[in-house]
Amino acid sequence: MAQVFVVGVGMTKWGVYPDKEWYDLGSEAMLNALDDAGLEWKDVQAVFAGSVYQGTGSGHQAVREIGLTGIPVVNIENACSSGSSAFRLAYQAVAAGMYDVVMALGMEKMPKGPIPSTAFRPMELQMGFNVQFANYALEAVKYMSEYGATEEDFARVAVKNRRNGTLNPYARFQQAVTIEEVMNSRMVAKPLRLFHCCPLADGAAAAILCSQNRVKSKKRAVSVASSVLSSGVYGEAVYMCGMVESVKYPPQKGIIEISAKEAYEAAGMGPEDIDVIQAYDTMAPSELWDIEKLGFCAPGEAPRLLREGALDIKGKLPVNTDGGLMSRGHPLGATGLGQIFELVCQLRREAGQRQVEKARTGLAHAMGAGPNSSVTILMK
Repeated sequence: MAQVFVVGVGMTKWGVYPDKEWYDLGSEAMLNALDDAGLEWKDVQAVFAGSVYQGTGSGHQAVREIGLTGIPVVNIENACSSGSSAFRLAYQAVAAGMYDVVMALGMEKMPKGPIPSTAFRPMELQMGFNVQFANYALEAVKYMSEYGATEEDFARVAVKNRRNGTLNPYARFQQAVTIEEVMNSRMVAKPLRLFHCCPLADGAAAAILCSQNRVKSKKRAVSVASSVLSSGVYGEAVYMCGMVESVKYPPQKGIIEISAKEAYEAAGMGPEDIDVIQAYDTMAPSELWDIEKLGFCAPGEAPRLLREGALDIKGKLPVNTDGGLMSRGHPLGATGLGQIFELVCQLRREAGQRQVEKARTGLAHAMGAGPNSSVTILMK
């Protein structure tokens, strides 16, 4: 497989845009990525577009806003990993030598209210299995029982990420919150309160990947060390998908551990080599067990690291430097590429006040219904 580089990234500001459609947001992100890369639309040879709720040919509609040129446009629906799945396919297409310049796009216009997940069978939908904050609450209760984590530990995740979000001009929420404000917000599914939950958002993000011979600026190009996608394993508890652990056949490794192991092996590195992390914090406690399952600390240790400041921008293990889903928001199809956008900014030293000193490697992890787990490792 040939070496692949990210040479351009683009984002829209994430928020609520009743006067814009997904294709407006998608085309804006792609044009921003082209400007960032110093390339023209005619240079792009293929587009992989991720979205969840935008319907048939959604990527084609975004491309149409810029100009249909006959290139292949592939639409990907892979739940919350749709954007990172589009990135992986773009990476593979360039690494295999099929193309030299490929666009990966993630975009979404979110409906109001709780995520209306349809990734369940009809009987499960009727029983309410798709109430995501309730599913995460079950996992949070188990995590608290096993490791002694508290509601305040979960609140500290929200406080940290909302603080980081004040430094991110693309984030939906750019206001800091206190532990008291989080703990006084209304209960939605015990032990999770409103401020433990990430906000939904409309938005888009894009990345341009290219082969080594098409890199214009080596100084700004970021190398793709690995891009991995895994699905669930029999017997594993994945509460967000309504799956509980098998009593008789519990697996030795779960979906996150499998995807992380494959990504580290492909990149030729381990968690100790990663300088900045984009963890999947759709609910505040999920950031804690996420970094544990990714191998950055032992099970149950994340709350202590958080309390000690290790997960802060200036800490030894910076997590969600852009505010994560907690501040940036969660337009499902765009989330994975939003994470990659932040890693590219960090590795280029273009993150401004949220810059991690001496960042040379970064990891992004996204989870999606199915279940699926995507891990992307970038390096400079």
